[in-house]
Amino acid sequence: MAGKEKGEQNSTDSHPATHLRIVASFKNLRCATESPNKPALSDPKLPVKLKLSALWTSVMFCYIYADYFELFKPGRLEGIIAGNGPIGPTTQGGLVVASLVLAIPSVMIFLSIALKATVNRRVNITFGSLYTVIIMFTASRNWAFMKMYGVVEVVLTGLVVWYAWRWPKQEAD
Repeated sequence: MAGKEKGEQNSTDSHPATHLRIVASFKNLRCATESPNKPALSDPKLPVKLKLSALWTSVMFCYIYADYFELFKPGRLEGIIAGNGPIGPTTQGGLVVASLVLAIPSVMIFLSIALKATVNRRVNITFGSLYTVIIMFTASRNWAFMKMYGVVEVVLTGLVVWYAWRWPKQEAD
């Protein structure tokens, strides 16, 4: 009786019945995932308020990353040190304006959840439209990465307007 050579397969490994069992297992797995009798993954409908808040959050992340990456543009840090701000020479007034422009979307994250539906809808349509226009003008005069962020931000703020515009009547507060 000869022993198995090193690396030799077990005789049951290549047996046709073993292969059939493996194939049947994969077919059953596929059928189980496609079966109408099995419950699908839960996909609850999200409230409009939550969608709007998530969109404003995404917009803010894009603003933060775009502004951060802008610091890597050659000469940008030297310009900041020399007193060049986001909208001209660094002044208190210029920084207040820039802060307001960024504070509104930040606050919209909360307001989109907290405001009553009728006011919420109007505020989101107004600021979503305003920021879509602002982004279109500011991103178009910049480097490619800022244009890419601008496209993403326009889509996000456009979705804010779209979801607010199509606010379901039954969700009115």
